[in-house]
Amino acid sequence: MMAMLMVNLSACNSDTDAEQKFDVTPTERLNAQKKELNDLLLSSEQGWKAVYFTDDTQLGGFTHLFKFLPGKKVEMASDFDADTEKHTSDYDVVLGSTVSVLFNTFNRIHLLSDSGNSPTTALRGKGYLGDFQFLYYGQENGDIIFKSNRLVREVRFVKATAQDWVDLEQNLVMEQNVIGGDTRPLFRFLETNDGTTAKKYDFSFSSVTRFSNSEAIDNSGEVISMGVGYTPTGIVVSPAVEVKGQKLTNFIYNDADGSFTATGTSGVTASIKYSNAPLVLTDDYKLLLPGSGNNVYAYIYNTTKPEPANSALFLSLLANAEAAAGTGLLIQRIQPWFNNADGSGYIEYRFAAVANPAVTIARRYHYFTVSADAVNKTVTLIPGVWKSTATAASPAIATPSFLKALDDQFMNPQGLYFAEISGLGYKAYTFTSTTTPFRMVAYSFQ
Repeated sequence: MMAMLMVNLSACNSDTDAEQKFDVTPTERLNAQKKELNDLLLSSEQGWKAVYFTDDTQLGGFTHLFKFLPGKKVEMASDFDADTEKHTSDYDVVLGSTVSVLFNTFNRIHLLSDSGNSPTTALRGKGYLGDFQFLYYGQENGDIIFKSNRLVREVRFVKATAQDWVDLEQNLVMEQNVIGGDTRPLFRFLETNDGTTAKKYDFSFSSVTRFSNSEAIDNSGEVISMGVGYTPTGIVVSPAVEVKGQKLTNFIYNDADGSFTATGTSGVTASIKYSNAPLVLTDDYKLLLPGSGNNVYAYIYNTTKPEPANSALFLSLLANAEAAAGTGLLIQRIQPWFNNADGSGYIEYRFAAVANPAVTIARRYHYFTVSADAVNKTVTLIPGVWKSTATAASPAIATPSFLKALDDQFMNPQGLYFAEISGLGYKAYTFTSTTTPFRMVAYSFQ
């Protein structure tokens, strides 16, 4: 009995771990977390790096560098646009339902939440769905784990190096490699390889949203969608491309052929490559042939010009033609007409004053006939006369010199690909050169 009594007394007087936890109030625990987070933010000599994918179902990633300083100041840089310089603002570590870091005065991170920066019509008024308050979820292998306040997406802060700050501007160089520029073909594909079998997807990328969709060319309907973030050596994607159970996220750039490749184990790879021709040829070109009806398409300055599918070469030739046409003028429309009532076809170039772009002040017409290649599914516009009025009786005029370089792309003797493009909110097609990186988006009036 005496032994039992001693055991009971000992149990009553002992401070257990559970009891010690109840000695700390929720507020005290949060305050301890607050100090822990603030100490962490200040602990990295070169600050922190985060590739922030605000919503990887429709948007890509943006690299941000943070250097937290005493006095609740932070230096920040990002690759959101051409400005990769450091900017200083305020931050705080605040208490709510949990501990979070709040960037409470304007800096680069706020560009993603600015409603005026909306990249698409669907996101109008929402910006890039970004956040400037991040909830603290602890540490993992030296990284700080946050979740965004609005969409609750993981944001990982990794210790930055001095080289990260130097290399940030290289992300914008890599952006141009992803876009492709004037020297690469316009057609691309994503190819996955599980070590034995390769599968190809038609790769489509929007530089405005930093997002890509790639549809399998085997008619299976499979689509690989991923947000893209730029690095000095390639791209990082989210969600990962999964091949044979392996998740591939880091694609390395090869300047020799313009490809990006992510490498796994046992022969598993995923690559983004160029092609000199579309992976899938359509019969859309038949809409332009005699007997298919009077079909009209148009580049329209305030409708189709912003479309990402317009190539850099098209836009540069357009700008050159407008500059050479005369001060204060713009090309209001480039409108190919096929199978008119009199059997003719022509490209109509409409001009307007920049000060009053809705009013047409001049027109030029380049007549053509059409031939087709049924094997390669292309059309060739065979050049005829130029006119200033689209009537049979109007006389021919000399070729307008300021339009020649632009017009030559349409009259390419090697032909054009003509194919419908989706996802624009209106029916449209592209005219794409078979030999140069020239592509124009055209509204369809049919």
